Amino acid sequence: MAYRCRAYPDPDQAAMLGRTFGCVRLVWNKTLAERSSVYRTEGKRISYKETDAALTEWKKTEDLAFLSEVSSVPLQQALRHQHTAFTNFFAGRAKYPRFKSRTGRQSAYFTRSAFRMKNGGLWLAKTAGPLAFVWSFDDVDVAGLDPTMVVVCREPDGRWYVTFNVDACDPAPAPPVGYAIGVDLGVKDFAVVSDGTRIPNPKHLEKKQRNLARYQRRMARKQPGSANHRKAKTKVARTHRKVRDARQDFLHRTSTDLVRDADTIVIEDLAVKNMMRSHRLARAIADCGWGEFRRMLEYKAGRAGRTLIVTDRWFPSSRRARAAGTGWRS
Repeated sequence: MAYRCRAYPDPDQAAMLGRTFGCVRLVWNKTLAERSSVYRTEGKRISYKETDAALTEWKKTEDLAFLSEVSSVPLQQALRHQHTAFTNFFAGRAKYPRFKSRTGRQSAYFTRSAFRMKNGGLWLAKTAGPLAFVWSFDDVDVAGLDPTMVVVCREPDGRWYVTFNVDACDPAPAPPVGYAIGVDLGVKDFAVVSDGTRIPNPKHLEKKQRNLARYQRRMARKQPGSANHRKAKTKVARTHRKVRDARQDFLHRTSTDLVRDADTIVIEDLAVKNMMRSHRLARAIADCGWGEFRRMLEYKAGRAGRTLIVTDRWFPSSRRARAAGTGWRS
């Protein structure tokens, strides 16, 4: 389980975390370049042990000695994550790993050896004082929190976040309600339920599209690399963040209501990637967030002891769901 909070590092902490982000990005990109080169020329895969040994040698060189100025744990975690990414790629579960950009989301992973919790405060390695954050979970006492990992990130709009990963017991199953529903996802209506309920599509991106386009035009007129360009880019990132947060809130509320109200939920296995090829509907489909909605349904149904059934994409679920006037009683 994870708890994500807003963080407010002081100038010294922000500087140290900024250096940590830069070192993590350098280690990732340099390791990825060497992995790609070796595999392309020799057809050989590099193990995590070899990349860890290479990192130790880099710290001994004059050019990369600054890697020793930050905690080694986030650097090693970057190597582990890249090893996992390549394992998933060769297994056909993911795309080829990409290089990290300094303008995107920056993050650093700290395991238990690189942080400590004391009286609800968080001390990170290589920092002098506790990291200030806002705890917004009233049902959990932060003083008794025992996280296994802490993730600190800085979003493109400049906001800082800290995520606490904790081991949690499986929750008790939700009481049965004796009701099953089918859900048909769409663009005009986000979802049509088999009991006749229609969930309107809030179209979060469309509501912000006008402001977003104006900020993007302003950014395009600025000189790349200038202070004004960075300010304009921050406004664009802030608008995207507002759209993303509104969409996440809507998807969480909708998926929670469906899991709470039905023992069995049936949805269609949509080929979202193929549907995105339509230039006319690609933006609207991306704004719906169907893939994230299904992921939420899967883990929430599993935690509540509900059953989620994913039907074949060729099953005529749309016609049946829209024609049905009542829900399915089990």
